Amino acid sequence: MSAALGSWVDGVRGDSLPADDRGLQYGDGVFETILVRAGRARFLEAHLARLSRGCTRLAISLPSLPALRAEIEAAVAMAPPLAVLKIIVTRGSARRRGYAPQGNETPRRLLSLWAAPGRDARLDVGVDLRVADIRLGENPALAGIKHLNRLENVLAAAESASNGVFESLLLDASGNLTCGAMSNVFIARAGGIATPRIDRCGVAGVMRGIVLRECAALGIATAEERLTLDDLFAADEAFITNARIGVVPVRRVGEHSFDMNTLARRLAAHIEPLDA
Repeated sequence: MSAALGSWVDGVRGDSLPADDRGLQYGDGVFETILVRAGRARFLEAHLARLSRGCTRLAISLPSLPALRAEIEAAVAMAPPLAVLKIIVTRGSARRRGYAPQGNETPRRLLSLWAAPGRDARLDVGVDLRVADIRLGENPALAGIKHLNRLENVLAAAESASNGVFESLLLDASGNLTCGAMSNVFIARAGGIATPRIDRCGVAGVMRGIVLRECAALGIATAEERLTLDDLFAADEAFITNARIGVVPVRRVGEHSFDMNTLARRLAAHIEPLDA
């Protein structure tokens, strides 16, 4: 992506933050990355619901939803046909030095609009993945939410780039398959799908939730459970998801290849037209 098409801080056009913002100081906040297409923020309600859950978990006062919606509408109105909107909510400026918040901080909201990159041709034929060397620390207090502390993902994404693969899969400290650096992962077996439980670490992605919801509508059995690499390699097929790329078949993980992608393609075709 190039420079942002527009940035707003607390509803005012601009991109400057004070040095004492706790989001900068400690990663004290949450964020959402939303695909905007044809003038519509895709799955907006699901994103706002997760933003709210994250703020509640971190005891950050959620910004006024009417004000936030108005700012989102203004940003989306100036978006090209395909764009990405990022929303960040921080705890705001520190009232004192140190990790512990005082509890009377004023949350700060940031919006930025970006032109979406052209569609990667690999997404249509299946992507190659690897298993990251870095592992995720387990912390149930932060599991599921999209908080600003993403250094594990940064390092995993760097591994992907240096190894020439689309994405790196992350195991938790116990060796369980959890997610990708920027995605959630699913396996297909016996006509149903399974995805790792996100109760110890990792992000419960919006597209992950959409897949589980739509599988119920399609009569496809789903499970959220502890999965290992053995489960992955024994599966009929695998796919990854996130809000920007949708549902993407996996062609290979390391030396292991998946020959089937029927269910992944069925879900991708079903979900692609949906916006809510």
